[in-house]
Amino acid sequence: MNGRTLGLATAGFVFFVDQLVKWLVVEHLQLPFRGTIELLPIFQLSWVGNHGVSMGFLTATTPLGRWLLVGLTAAIATGVLVWLWREKVRGDAFALGLVLGGALGNILDRLRFGFVVDFLDLHFGDIHPFLVFNVADAAITIGVLLLLLRALLTRQKPGPAEDLHA
Repeated sequence: MNGRTLGLATAGFVFFVDQLVKWLVVEHLQLPFRGTIELLPIFQLSWVGNHGVSMGFLTATTPLGRWLLVGLTAAIATGVLVWLWREKVRGDAFALGLVLGGALGNILDRLRFGFVVDFLDLHFGDIHPFLVFNVADAAITIGVLLLLLRALLTRQKPGPAEDLHA
């Protein structure tokens, strides 16, 4: 499987799993009506309709804001798709697939509900080191971290024509 196919398959898988889990949480578990379901002492499902993006930035409180946010995230997803299409490194294509699938899952939420469905809540007593998130958010975060790690930890050997003392 080439990198492009791997990336697109990863994006499709992430999108499918994200939407399936959100459907289960909303329709089957009825989390919007229950509010919170404790699963473990450090992990619970907590209903949050997220009208912003990461860490509450760019909160869309009006219909215009919502559609501008959909447009912005769609433009970013398009950029990720173009990058994925051109990417030659399989590991990077996989990481881009994680980002793309997560972005598409959150975009569909904004189109359907006007907000992103968040529900995964990791906590330690009253300490909540993370905001409530979803499968798409986790995939985006992991994909970005993989891209950053590769960029920081792998170095191309300089070619003979490159000046090593510049």
